[in-house]
Amino acid sequence: METILVAFGGRSVEHEVSIITGMQVMENMDKKYNAVPLYVTKEGKFLSGDVLKSMKTFKSGDFSGAYEVFLKPGDNRLYREAESKGGLFSKGGTTLEAFLTIDCVFPALHGTYGEDGCFQGYLETAGVPYVGCGVMSAAVGMDKVVMKKVFESEGIPMTPYLYFYRGDDEEAVMDRAEAMGYNLFVKPANLGSSIGISKVKNREELKEAIAVASHYDRKILIEKAVESPREINAAVLGYEHDLLVTELEEPVGWKEFLKYDEKYMAGGKSAKSSGSKGMAASNRNLPAQVSDDIKEQIQGYAKKAFRAIDGMGVARIDFLLDGETVYVNEINTLPGSVSFYLLEATGVSFKDEINKLIDLAKVRYQQRHDNITSYDTDLLTKTTYGAKL
Repeated sequence: METILVAFGGRSVEHEVSIITGMQVMENMDKKYNAVPLYVTKEGKFLSGDVLKSMKTFKSGDFSGAYEVFLKPGDNRLYREAESKGGLFSKGGTTLEAFLTIDCVFPALHGTYGEDGCFQGYLETAGVPYVGCGVMSAAVGMDKVVMKKVFESEGIPMTPYLYFYRGDDEEAVMDRAEAMGYNLFVKPANLGSSIGISKVKNREELKEAIAVASHYDRKILIEKAVESPREINAAVLGYEHDLLVTELEEPVGWKEFLKYDEKYMAGGKSAKSSGSKGMAASNRNLPAQVSDDIKEQIQGYAKKAFRAIDGMGVARIDFLLDGETVYVNEINTLPGSVSFYLLEATGVSFKDEINKLIDLAKVRYQQRHDNITSYDTDLLTKTTYGAKL
């Protein structure tokens, strides 16, 4: 049986959302796999143990049944500390023991240090196959400014925007923003779940919104708002040219934008043991009621946006529909969006989605393994200390 390490939690303001995603993935993983939890604490420690498969552990905050684990570079085994007995001429102490071989990692880490390419880089260094976008794709998908620049280069339609860094001349920034005209959205460039986002209608609100967003990121995005748009979303599953685009959904009942509570607290009593269905519990029309022409445009742009960042696995692409005009709002790569409810509406079960994601992870791992990364050379024997290359 293959072992899949499901990583969740993390050093992010989306820590709790990530726990929900991790629980959902483990609950729905095919029984042919051995799903092993890897809980990343808010301090960055790695914990494992069967108690981390239960939401009760996180609600109680009692982690006494869990133990700290480690990954080592170039080694696909999981380590933990073990007591060692002293010998005739040595003292006892602790040592690292390898207790589990990992076949693949499923990152369910939302936000910073998990969804932004950092954790993916760690896994690349460790040499372990992992699900979802690679380092560059995850980083581009997470950074809303870089994402927009990539989309611009591909001719993907978006609303006007500007960006700046914390510490820039704020009055000059607000002058530039007002030149786009109110209403405006102010967002941290690298964050999800609607955290730190404000919609503003005047300079006073703009100043306050910038202060809020600056608490979460040093790079801030300001976008021209579309008045009374319809939000339409679609997910893409696959890799390279083999891509499946799902049915379209239209969240309903929101006014300005879907806030944190509306995304993750709507499950109520109907939620599964993980505590929430996340976006799946929101009110929506699925499929969205749009013309065939609009549907074709949106599905085409979804595929184009996914390929633009060299996407892998699954991502949800959010659109704004203003009359007959389509704008791409953002891309949410895994685990920002597992998008199981969109795939289920398209005929792909959550279990089959996870199977597909694990299979794709192995394909990419083999592709990278096939690349030449080193070769023998006598450069060092011909180089003396202090030589300049």
